[in-house]
Amino acid sequence: MMRSEWRDHDWQLIHTSPQSPSLHMALDDVLVHEVGAGNRAPTLRIWEWAAPAVVIGRFQSLRNEVDIEAANRHRIEVVRRVSGGGAMFIEPGNTITYSVYAPMSLIKGLSFQQAYALMDEWVIEALGTLGIKAWYQPLNDITSAGGKIAGAAQAHRGGAVLHHVTMAYDIDAQKMLQVLRIGREKLSDKGTTSAAKRVDPLRSQTGLPREAVIERMIATFRRLHGAADDTLRPDELARAEALAQDKFSSEAWLTDVA
Repeated sequence: MMRSEWRDHDWQLIHTSPQSPSLHMALDDVLVHEVGAGNRAPTLRIWEWAAPAVVIGRFQSLRNEVDIEAANRHRIEVVRRVSGGGAMFIEPGNTITYSVYAPMSLIKGLSFQQAYALMDEWVIEALGTLGIKAWYQPLNDITSAGGKIAGAAQAHRGGAVLHHVTMAYDIDAQKMLQVLRIGREKLSDKGTTSAAKRVDPLRSQTGLPREAVIERMIATFRRLHGAADDTLRPDELARAEALAQDKFSSEAWLTDVA
């Protein structure tokens, strides 16, 4: 089997109303399996968040990454995703998150680094049209002269690849440092002002509303790869809701490191 091209596939776009952090985790799990099984065409899903969250990677230690007391104090839900990568600090109006669910043929024969670069190309082009010179920083960052813009993670599941990206549109650096331990350690000697410098939000770089940035991202994806508007099927949503409750909201999943 040869490696496929983006345009070989009939891409779908899902961009629905805000959903809970645990449901987002479950939707990633369900949709990557559906694409892998051939039940769903390859899909780009733009997330909308119903609540603030910290999302930790599949292999991270909850205790090492998150100050749980601070998260509870700020009413921030902590969830674990199915893909690897680092912890993400999420506030609904300050974050742009998306997932690409693609057949494995799209990245066939590519190294991890090449696969990440391929999956990030379209969004780097979208940022370029907004005047941001951004580039892929191995292994899983999108960065610019102003600082890091986004972090990516991947997972291979049942014949498909999940590529998940969280972008900083705006950021409450003080709150992030209270909740994420890793950021605190990296920055404690430099003061909290450097937190905002390390992650440079899209708001300061574009001057545009979050919705306008998302619109440009979608328009760029469509121009390059094509994408028809789609919705979650009732069976997909039902399965995700069950998984969100039984697995992704459970203490066992959150505290377990595979």
